[in-house]
Amino acid sequence: MVRTGLAVAPHAIARQVRWPSVGVVLVTRDRPHLLRRALDSIRAQDYPGLMRVVVVYDGKVPDWSVASGGDRPVLTLENWRRAGTAGARNTGVLAVGDCDLVAFCDDRDTWTPAKLTTQVAALLSRPRTLACTCAVEVEFDGVRTPQLANLYVAQPDALTPRRVARLRSSSLVVRQAALAADPERGGIGLFDEGAPSMGEEWDLLLRAARRSPILHLDTPLVRVLWRRPAIDRAACRSEIAALRWMIDRHPELLRRQRTAAACYQQLALCHAAAADYAGAWGWTARALRTAGPRWATIRAALAASGLIPRERLAGYLRH
Repeated sequence: MVRTGLAVAPHAIARQVRWPSVGVVLVTRDRPHLLRRALDSIRAQDYPGLMRVVVVYDGKVPDWSVASGGDRPVLTLENWRRAGTAGARNTGVLAVGDCDLVAFCDDRDTWTPAKLTTQVAALLSRPRTLACTCAVEVEFDGVRTPQLANLYVAQPDALTPRRVARLRSSSLVVRQAALAADPERGGIGLFDEGAPSMGEEWDLLLRAARRSPILHLDTPLVRVLWRRPAIDRAACRSEIAALRWMIDRHPELLRRQRTAAACYQQLALCHAAAADYAGAWGWTARALRTAGPRWATIRAALAASGLIPRERLAGYLRH
């Protein structure tokens, strides 16, 4: 049995306290079929409290018809902030500003019916916890595979690149008051709209973990419809930019041996996949100085030497 860290069962919570209101922010761009699939899973939640759902279109004219149907109200908006996922999420956060909690969902993901109830009950059992995540189940070519993070409380030093990839934004539930408050005033703050692609989620999780350890339920409550990404030079450059941005913004990552080594190894693989072997050797050398000759650093050295076939290297990066 997978432990969830949930101290009190949801039905026991229901008899004790009022369920807080939850604002659900669903960001989409141009995937109407997947959007309706995700929205149906949100509407099917068994959550007994108030839910307010906001669909935010990023860079596209909204389909106002998605608000119709179902017994839960849906507000449809355009992204009125900076273009991109971070700006669209922030648009939704501000639109549900009077809710107690904020939950996020991407248009290619779906929730199990008990997802919100389970996570909110966990937060209610730990009043000082600001955020909660859960495990996901990845669906690819008709095969579903759980992706467990193997942790129950996430401190900043646990948020390595590989682990962050398993703590998807669609699993995140945050206390609205902390999310809206400026970090200089003890809050978490909104998503950074200047972050490179793939960097804004990691950045937010780190800021949240600094304020209070993130409660993680290592049970898959979110299903991710995965598509094999292209591992070309442009994708590798984006990954490199995101990792370098994170290191510059959060230098404390490099003070923790495990996290620093993970960042260096990932950078080495990305440079090798982009055929920049000199850059790959530079990051491999840092990984070796930090963690020594472990399998991950040896693999980085092999990649930097051009000894790993490109398809296998792409498989490592996709994984």
